Amino acid sequence: MSEFFADYGLFLAELVTVLGLVLAGVLAAVIGARRAGDKDGLSVKHLNEQMEQTANQMKRVLLPKQQFKREAKALAKVLKDRRRGKGAPARKRIFVLDFKGDIRASATASLRQEVSAILAVARDGDEVLLRLENAGGAVHEHGLAASQLLRIKERGLHLMIAVDKIAASGGYLMACVADRLFAAPFAIVGSIGVIAQLPNFHRMLEQKGVDFEQLTAGRYKRTLTLFGENTDEGREKLKQELEDVHALFKAQVAAQRPQVELDRVATGEHWYGTQALELKLVDEIRTSDDFLLEALEKSDLYHVAYKRRRSLSERVLGGAQAWLLR
Repeated sequence: MSEFFADYGLFLAELVTVLGLVLAGVLAAVIGARRAGDKDGLSVKHLNEQMEQTANQMKRVLLPKQQFKREAKALAKVLKDRRRGKGAPARKRIFVLDFKGDIRASATASLRQEVSAILAVARDGDEVLLRLENAGGAVHEHGLAASQLLRIKERGLHLMIAVDKIAASGGYLMACVADRLFAAPFAIVGSIGVIAQLPNFHRMLEQKGVDFEQLTAGRYKRTLTLFGENTDEGREKLKQELEDVHALFKAQVAAQRPQVELDRVATGEHWYGTQALELKLVDEIRTSDDFLLEALEKSDLYHVAYKRRRSLSERVLGGAQAWLLR
């Protein structure tokens, strides 16, 4: 009898844990939805004006009053002429995008809209800067995201990607597409490898007297399973599938960055920015902030973002994932 109550107590503890995770995910999703709002649509911001106004606030405190007034008046005239298209000839335009990845690369849906919007108005000489933060995840989702970036290059636009924090695994699958790839000194880069892992509860179910039935049509419809007894043949088949994906990953890197020594970097390891530069995984040590401050003088910078309303299931799953990874 005591063993029964012990098992029952363990079951209740597991049930409460699962319900707690679901409720935490729902709560995070609701809070996120309230903060983000529910409207879809494209947002375009002229970063030059935003950054110049920020600098102006600093000058208001630091400069003598008369000098500040003169500079503020001159800046106002420049901004007014720029809006009217007067004065200096048209400058190079740089469109700035942000991609913050998750396991399912859910930001790809917005990226598709952003890329299409840019290509609809692109002209010769325009450039794109993507600020990428992505630790990797599902292969097909990140492959689609990389394909969106290739659309920019195929149109003849210069594509730059800045990695301030991380571009690993599927994140580097995207990053390697860049014409010019920046990384911060301590950014994590690389992890050119593939992984699959899952628990197996077969022995536990067997001890409890629980049978698991799985029917398939096709020899390799299912290789490894959570609840059934796995076989050496299934393990070998999955391993071969992982090798196939790894070969595709390496082919992408080789095509986009032929300067890298593929056998040296395609080991699944990751490196920090300065190390990645030595291995030619990136082209330059620089943060996105440094690049934008320098580009501000000679280019018009436009931040492009497509805000997409997520379904309840996406918000719940995303909230639960964020809670689990804290």
